[in-house]
Amino acid sequence: MSIERVKRLLKEKENIRLEFKEARSTLPGNLFETICAMLNREGGDILLGVNDDGAIVGVEETAVETMVKNLVNLSNNPQKLDPPFILFPQTHHINDMAIIHIQVPASSQMHKTAQTIFDRSNDGDFRIAQPQQIADMYNRKRTHYTENLVYPALRFADFKVELFSKARNLIKSNNANHPWLGLNDQQLLEKAGLWKRDFQTGQEGYTLAAALLFGKDETIQQILPHYKIDALVRVSDTSRYDDRLYIQTNLIEAYEQLMDFVAKHLPDRFYLQADQRVSLRTLIFREVAANLIVHREYTNAYPCTFVIRQGGVETENANNPHGEGAIDPANFTSFPKNPVLSKFFTQLGRVEDLGSGVVNVYRFMKEYSGNKAPEFIEGPVFKMHIPIPESKRDEESIRSGEGLSEGLSEGLKTVLKAIEEIPGIMAKDISQKLNKRPIKTIERQIDQLKKLGFIERKGSRKTGGYYLTGKKKGQI
Repeated sequence: MSIERVKRLLKEKENIRLEFKEARSTLPGNLFETICAMLNREGGDILLGVNDDGAIVGVEETAVETMVKNLVNLSNNPQKLDPPFILFPQTHHINDMAIIHIQVPASSQMHKTAQTIFDRSNDGDFRIAQPQQIADMYNRKRTHYTENLVYPALRFADFKVELFSKARNLIKSNNANHPWLGLNDQQLLEKAGLWKRDFQTGQEGYTLAAALLFGKDETIQQILPHYKIDALVRVSDTSRYDDRLYIQTNLIEAYEQLMDFVAKHLPDRFYLQADQRVSLRTLIFREVAANLIVHREYTNAYPCTFVIRQGGVETENANNPHGEGAIDPANFTSFPKNPVLSKFFTQLGRVEDLGSGVVNVYRFMKEYSGNKAPEFIEGPVFKMHIPIPESKRDEESIRSGEGLSEGLSEGLKTVLKAIEEIPGIMAKDISQKLNKRPIKTIERQIDQLKKLGFIERKGSRKTGGYYLTGKKKGQI
């Protein structure tokens, strides 16, 4: 947050979204009451080192580092803030005095501190104890989706322009007559619900969902510094990992990278569906990947993980729960956690009807891994456990990422197709051909295709390129 913003806040009076607190050498005793209240209401800003009248009194320089560290640790401690919500305070100096700025977003969950619920008004923080008050807050939270948070300073220039062509191609392949195909980029954003006017605050602009779908990597990291998907393989080295992939890009390409990781490390089995031979791995894990991405609570800093272990895949992501416990596919009601993101992924052909992911995974699991059933556990942290085949060959494939010559992901297939169409093509030219897909992604996909035996490199380092292997030409 810029110091100019802090200076503007200092000119305002305390209100429902702004709190001043003196804090010379320690965190104020009632600080987490205010944090809890702002999380439960509509967010806001807290300035430490400022008195109630807005005058700067400063934080002792020797105490700043410790106070910031304690604040971060306590915000991630369920004994202090339940559920945890990691905050990222920033330190500024004005008139040679230190101020700690805490930006608190509105949360889609209801928080407690010291086992007490707090809410916020223009008069400050107040306890919520009556059942009706708690019910009202729950109802308000149920209709609040953080994907719709408006960022007035977010501009079209902050978006990755080449993603619009990629999105249109995916939409067209799913529905050649889709009405969005005739829109320009800005119209597409508006029709997709990625630009909004907040009728409570009067603010208007692009939303968090817009940033997540189309934002440049640096834009997303500025808005959500904690955002990433941590994909790991823990088969041989269970204490650390055999392979790891940090995904910190837009959700459109994040889905592709996660599916490439799946294709690299997980075994596949095929079966006939409507007289067509299809990949069970793709059918199952496209649902898992979409669920992980579309239903995540992005304002919560809880780590999002995708871990391949011997015998199964385990995932965790922050969640705005509607109930607790294991989901029964025969008897459950689906709630959209991020309706706009879900809608957009549906247009891309990566998500079907709401709740279909759970049903489809159960549907195909018996053919993929025998009688072992998947688990979906609803709660503040949503968890999935997806069993995988356990033959010796499968275990070796998971460790090495080799031998999985069938069931390629869509990302790998497009690279393979480009090489088939232009034998000898270079990685940079494949990137241009595929709507400027990031060169690092192309290189990683090429490496996977080489390991799988589909392609080989011929020629010198400067002029050589990639070709299909003879034994694979007939299998594309």
